[in-house]
Amino acid sequence: MTPQLRNLLILLAGIVIALIIVILLFSGKSSFMRFMSIFLEDQDKADGGRVNSRRGRESSSDDQQQKKTWEPIVEMATLIRKTDDRQRIIESTGQERLVDEFYELTFVTRKGQKLRIECSRDAYDRIPFNQQGSLTYRRNVLVKFKYYEDTIFNN
Repeated sequence: MTPQLRNLLILLAGIVIALIIVILLFSGKSSFMRFMSIFLEDQDKADGGRVNSRRGRESSSDDQQQKKTWEPIVEMATLIRKTDDRQRIIESTGQERLVDEFYELTFVTRKGQKLRIECSRDAYDRIPFNQQGSLTYRRNVLVKFKYYEDTIFNN
């Protein structure tokens, strides 16, 4: 075997080993990627952790873990519950204001999974109960809900 052929085989073996390591480390289900996802995900600091702290208040055993990905998820779903949490302040002048507003919609998918989706006040008011439609959400936040008569976006 010539030294050039041997060097070529060593180079090819190194490339194969490097590819195997990359596949093992960066596949979606590897423990390395789960560890790295903690650092790679962009956390919303603007909400002050509101979603997690409020969701802990009312958890039922039939709620399954929702997907937590930045890519939008589209599912056929029906609205079954609306939940709001807000503090109303009335000043001595009669002026009223709402602070710490939080609106959440609970949908049930065709597979029976319950999804708890945070939304804006406008979407909370406009989405009708028991209306089946195409639910688009990202990281448990409503993007849009499209049904036969209308499409409602999260403002």
